[in-house]
Amino acid sequence: MESLSALYRPYMDITYGVCLKYLQNTDDAKDAVINIFEELVTKVKKYDIENFGGWLYRLAKNHCLMHLRSNKKYPKTVELPVMQLGDESHLEDVMEKEEHLDRMHDCIEQLNEDQKQAVQLFYLQNKCYKEIADTTGLDTGKVRSHIQNGRRNLKICMEAES
Repeated sequence: MESLSALYRPYMDITYGVCLKYLQNTDDAKDAVINIFEELVTKVKKYDIENFGGWLYRLAKNHCLMHLRSNKKYPKTVELPVMQLGDESHLEDVMEKEEHLDRMHDCIEQLNEDQKQAVQLFYLQNKCYKEIADTTGLDTGKVRSHIQNGRRNLKICMEAES
């Protein structure tokens, strides 16, 4: 539970931003962040998660959509909640990070399979060249090449998407 909490903690602001975007209510968004953590306890065991941030984004989005569907009394149009001074920039930062993560996930999916696997293992799973070579059966020179080319292609893709 502590490990899961430590893994989730850096994503709480982004998760709140996603929930606020869909639910458009601060109290509902805060409740959703807690409920999503409770869902994680069971769901993280069921799935082979390679990209936790992307997977969590989808979980949060689906959670919010299910909440909206199940709550038929939920109004179709809701005014955005009044925010305290200073909250606007924080929310904008959270939303910008969310968009950046979405673009990055889409760009990773566009890489060829060798580059995608090498980039995910190196950057998202913190594997070293040797561990990636052992996992993929490639020599470390090829692994290094796939990571460098993948990083370059990711940068090109991210800049094109901006």
